[in-house]
Amino acid sequence: MENKKCLECNETVKGRVDKKFCSDYCRNAYNNRVNKDSKNLIRNINNRLRKNYKILTEINTSGKTKVTRTKLYDKGFDFNFFTSIYNTKTGNTYFYLYDQGYLALENETFLLIRKEL
Repeated sequence: MENKKCLECNETVKGRVDKKFCSDYCRNAYNNRVNKDSKNLIRNINNRLRKNYKILTEINTSGKTKVTRTKLYDKGFDFNFFTSIYNTKTGNTYFYLYDQGYLALENETFLLIRKEL
């Protein structure tokens, strides 16, 4: 019978023939190490989305508010991160972060809206 070694710690694996790890700890450690790069990318994007959403909800307390680009930038808003785009029949483009949206107006001004779910 062949002695299989744990992919993480190289200890002898006991149990089923197709078992690859000696413990749950080693399985989790191995998978966390292997998936680290892709998880970091997702984590960073989610953090930026969360920050943008927080900024919009802090400014837009009434459900409909006008704000300048400068005020959004000063709070750390990143216009490259949003969850969806909605194009109206009149040609307006709304960018949404979940239920919070914004529409670019004239003179570097934005209309912030909250979509009722």
